[in-house]
Amino acid sequence: MLTVHHLNNSRSHRIVWLCEELGLDYELVKHQRNPETQRAPESLLGVHPLGKAPTIVHGGRAIVESEAIIEYLCNALAGGRLSRGVRDADYGEYLQWLAYAEGTLFPGLLVDLVYAWTGGGNDALMGFFDVEIAKNHQYIEDLLAQQDHLLASGFSGADINLGWALEFSECRGRLKNSPALRAYLARLRARDGYRRAIERGGPQDLSVFSAGLA
Repeated sequence: MLTVHHLNNSRSHRIVWLCEELGLDYELVKHQRNPETQRAPESLLGVHPLGKAPTIVHGGRAIVESEAIIEYLCNALAGGRLSRGVRDADYGEYLQWLAYAEGTLFPGLLVDLVYAWTGGGNDALMGFFDVEIAKNHQYIEDLLAQQDHLLASGFSGADINLGWALEFSECRGRLKNSPALRAYLARLRARDGYRRAIERGGPQDLSVFSAGLA
């Protein structure tokens, strides 16, 4: 049995969504953030030493990291569906976009949030990240103005990985000048798998991460 440990208002929405897209049979264990600190509860420490979500447990082994979980579920449990294989022409692009959400886009957004939470005070620091955040959003804006998904061949796990990061961007007020990204998010949210993930995993309220916005 596959077990998915899900934290409300978190990256683990991606994994619930992926499981629904793939039609996997899984047990969902829900964990709730501390409403004051937004930190994960201690219950997750009993699942993995890092106490983070998403975490899946399969075959007696706990696996963390969204990208790794996406590839594991797609390839170990779903015959490669929503992934790309080494013989596919866009395999390299798939890997690139799978890594992009957490490796390139999200770090600047996290600095943006923590900067707001801690009261700022270093304009040079935030000025640097503002430029990087804008550049990263424009990069994917330009691509998604031309095609419906990250890969011309269609929807994949990379879209799921990026989707939540863009929802976080949205709550930080970073998509106001990105019509293609807003349209892309609308397409993702309209998917049956996304809707089922919300029904099973619970609604997302990412406004808890909107600190510092007017």
